[in-house]
Amino acid sequence: MDKETLITLGTKAKVVVAQAADFIRQHRDQVNSDQVIEKGTNSLVSYVDQQSEEILAKGLSAILPEAGFITEEGMVEQSQKKLTWIIDPLDGTTNFLHSLPYFSVSVALFDGTDVIIGIVHEVISNEVFYAVKGGGAFLNNKQIFVTERESFQDVLIGTGFPYKTEHTTIGHFKALEKVLLSTRGIRRIGSAALDLCYVACARFGAFYENSLNSYDIAAGALIVMEAGGMVSDFEGGDQWLFEGVILGTAPQFRSDMLEITAKFGRN
Repeated sequence: MDKETLITLGTKAKVVVAQAADFIRQHRDQVNSDQVIEKGTNSLVSYVDQQSEEILAKGLSAILPEAGFITEEGMVEQSQKKLTWIIDPLDGTTNFLHSLPYFSVSVALFDGTDVIIGIVHEVISNEVFYAVKGGGAFLNNKQIFVTERESFQDVLIGTGFPYKTEHTTIGHFKALEKVLLSTRGIRRIGSAALDLCYVACARFGAFYENSLNSYDIAAGALIVMEAGGMVSDFEGGDQWLFEGVILGTAPQFRSDMLEITAKFGRN
């Protein structure tokens, strides 16, 4: 698919994503406990997640009928095809349910080898992060780039923790200690899609997390790469999209972060 076709398709997809974001915004603070399902320890889903996913599936199917879907809530038949939409209809559900304003709609298009379109729409701020493969990364139509800061001590690092507490190990805390001692500080926003976008627009120097799913990271990862950043697994390889671990970083901090993630990330 050529770049012009991708741009046209991405522009149409942004409209669909905006519709889902509008729906979520309208239902903020309107979800009660009867409308929340606990999928596992600290893992929640509301009817808003489900309705948002249906809006996305319907709209994206209309603009690209031949594509399959990988989605979080399973409101549409899951099928990986030559072209596949990878969707998180509400990344940061726990933030949403606790009225913290850090949640987003994340949509990516995967061609079987690469992510070729990435859209992350931060619902409350209405910040729209966007990229197509080979076309650069943008925030509200302004091109963005990873940080130019040179000192590792000068940047913030984003991270997250597994929702299933049994997956949190001593390695997570060792990594936290190393990051805290080496950088300006660490932030845990609660939306991996936004964390990656914050790397792309230079708010963070890097982001790392494990126990993730493809729909958490696909769109944000492309946006990081198109902003001049680097994405890998914890050992520096390319097994990140479906393996549950990701490191997104400005190039100048790649070696610093790999030292941390390779040593502590899976311990």
